[in-house]
Amino acid sequence: MSRIGKMPIAIPAGVTVDVAENNTTEVIVSRPNDLKRNKSLHGLTRTLINNMVIGVTQGYEKSLEINGVGYKAAKEGKKLVLSLGYSHPVNMMDPEGIESSVDNNKIIIKGIDKEKVGQYAAEIRDKRRPEPYKGKGIKYSDEVIRRKAGKTGKK
Repeated sequence: MSRIGKMPIAIPAGVTVDVAENNTTEVIVSRPNDLKRNKSLHGLTRTLINNMVIGVTQGYEKSLEINGVGYKAAKEGKKLVLSLGYSHPVNMMDPEGIESSVDNNKIIIKGIDKEKVGQYAAEIRDKRRPEPYKGKGIKYSDEVIRRKAGKTGKK
């Protein structure tokens, strides 16, 4: 039996789950039979439902940092404008249900869908990934960049 899949999901006050009548305090995920496919998706289904409940109550947030001379971000309505050393500014529209904000060299992405928040953060990071020599680029706030030694001079 799946250790994660058999745990009940508590439903806080103010959150409604439309599955069946009289489902008000907790959700229990069960599988119809013990086929390998059903076993493998049991814990996943429970975790996805739990992430939905957490997203509606608390929401999800990812923060990114911009490092580098001349690298900056600005917000224009629902558009995120990034200056990342290219010959042109990079414009990104916030997806539906996702909101981004800029504070100096930090970009904060918030939303109720964990997958969409993570995907949008990854797309922003992909515009200029951090490089290992000077650490320039866009990185997650909790990410550690492994640094490399640069060239050494001739003797």
